[in-house]
Amino acid sequence: MKGAVILLTFFLLFASASLLIPSPMFPGNFFCALIGETISQYANYLSALFNGIFYGVILWLVFSMISKKLVEENS
Repeated sequence: MKGAVILLTFFLLFASASLLIPSPMFPGNFFCALIGETISQYANYLSALFNGIFYGVILWLVFSMISKKLVEENS
C-alpha cells in the first residue's frame, strides 16, 4: 500500500512539474518527438504523462529497494 502512495505522489509531482516548467523535460519530450507532429495539440499533456510515469516508477523502485533492505537488516 505504501508503494502505491509513493508511486502516485511522485507521478503527480513530476506530471505537474512537467506542465508548469516551460522547458521540455526528458524523456517526455523525446517520446513526443518519436510519435510525431500528429499530436502537437496534446504534446505538453502527453509529455507530462510520460514524465510522471517514468520518474514515478523509478522513484517507486528506489523506495521499494531501500525499504526491502531496511526490512532485511531489521530481521
